[in-house]
This record gives sequence, structure tokens and C-alpha cells, in this order.
Amino acid sequence: LAVSKLQPIQKIRNLYEKGHRLFGENYVQEALLKQDLLKDLEIDWHMIGTLQRNKVKLVVGKFQLIHSVDSYELAQAISNQAVKIKTLQKVLLQVNLAQEITKGGLSRERLLQQWADITSLSGIEITGLMTMPPLSDDPEEVRPYFNELSKLQTELIKQGPGRHPLRELSMGTSHDYHVAIEEGATIVR
Repeated sequence: LAVSKLQPIQKIRNLYEKGHRLFGENYVQEALLKQDLLKDLEIDWHMIGTLQRNKVKLVVGKFQLIHSVDSYELAQAISNQAVKIKTLQKVLLQVNLAQEITKGGLSRERLLQQWADITSLSGIEITGLMTMPPLSDDPEEVRPYFNELSKLQTELIKQGPGRHPLRELSMGTSHDYHVAIEEGATIVR
């Protein structure tokens, strides 16, 4: 997933011409402008930034995947908007495995407690999980977080995700992608 936030339109076009189709944006207004300016291209847009509930109506139905669903309340707001506009919004649930105060996400325990409620929301399809481990210069230091997210995915699948495929694990960046892939990442930023 190419993170295209703050990147010029021509740079996105150049990467598209080289065959890239997945682009991630952090900022709603910037993303919507880029979508409009690049509507002639078949881009799969992903919302990867923190999403505030008051911006949900701007995002639902305009992104193939929302990565940063960090609470039941946000999942519910997305679901309500999706139902309202008669769409099914694909999302990833953000899990804060390191319990860092500066990062959003459900704790492992909270996700397990709220799993039945979240999966009952009719306007979303949970396609997987996402995590952002603590920053480290050594990719091996983040391996335990990637491994834990992979195990959590397996645990949730065993609980019966029903219509939620949980096939995606969004974890890793250009710095630690090799470790993330070894631990099961299907989306790397």
C-alpha cells in the first residue's frame, strides 16, 4: 500500500502508470480532493489515518477499505452511515497491542469483549486487523506484536466471524516489512 499523503498528484499518477493501484491517505479532505483529481484512474483508495466520527459521512462509500477503526463507537457510526447510503463498508479493526497511550486502537481484551457487538453491525464487513507497533530501529523488536496480531486473527476466526472474512493483516512499514510478512502481513505500508 503506497502511502500517498502529502504527495503531489503527478507522483501518484507516475506510480499508477508503473502498475501500482493501492494508495493510502491519512487526511480526509486531502484524500477527497485527490480522488476527484484522479477520478480517471482506477485506484483503490484506503483511509489509513485516524478517523473522527464527525468525518464518517465524508468517508463511507468513498474508500475501498478503512484501516483505522479503533473503537466500537466508530464501527457503529460507519455502519450506520453505510446502511443509510445502502452500501457495505469494508474495514480493518485497529488493535493497540502495546497499549500505547499515543496510539488509537482497541486493546486485545476490549476487542474480544466487544467482538459479538462489532460483528453484529450490518453496514460493515470486517476484512481484517491492523496494528502499529512501537517505533524501533530493530525490526526484530516489533516481531512479537506482529505475531500476536496474527494469533488474535486466528482466535477470532475460530469464534466464527460469520460474514466477516478476516483475511487481512495490515502491519509493517518499509522499515520492518520483511518481519511483518514473515508473521502474516497481507498489507504493508
